[in-house]
Amino acid sequence: MIGRRQERLPDVIRYSLACVGEHEFEAWFSNSKAYDTQRKRKLVECPVCGTHDVRKQIMAPAIHGSDKKPAESAEAKFLKMADEIRAKIAETHDYVGEKFADEARSMFYGEAEERPVWGEVTPDVAKDLIEEGVPAMPIPKPFAPDPPRRRAKMN
Repeated sequence: MIGRRQERLPDVIRYSLACVGEHEFEAWFSNSKAYDTQRKRKLVECPVCGTHDVRKQIMAPAIHGSDKKPAESAEAKFLKMADEIRAKIAETHDYVGEKFADEARSMFYGEAEERPVWGEVTPDVAKDLIEEGVPAMPIPKPFAPDPPRRRAKMN
């Protein structure tokens, strides 16, 4: 379950990745073929520099010992982690909605006091922010909090 929604996430594989610029990051895929397909279609992108020249890092498999209690499933661990990240972002960041790019630029160029914010931008705007050097990164859907509800305007 993610937040209040009743949906089951598919089993996923977490890969540690690095780009040619040696930026390290993680990404989740439904299986190894999905990673290969997305990489070939240039859908796997470094969140720091935007390059599609990305490779898998060497990873150690997660091995569980023979504890008396059953090991927590990978899905349960993922959902717990996603819940914790969503809660932390909602608690520590201001939601600025569609004004995210303007807010991020204002802080970056010293026109506004720095504070943690989150909001929405198009992929093109996100790429522009990265190219400008503005410290911003996408929040994958399972980790993004639900935006606050807008109050309906009364006549």
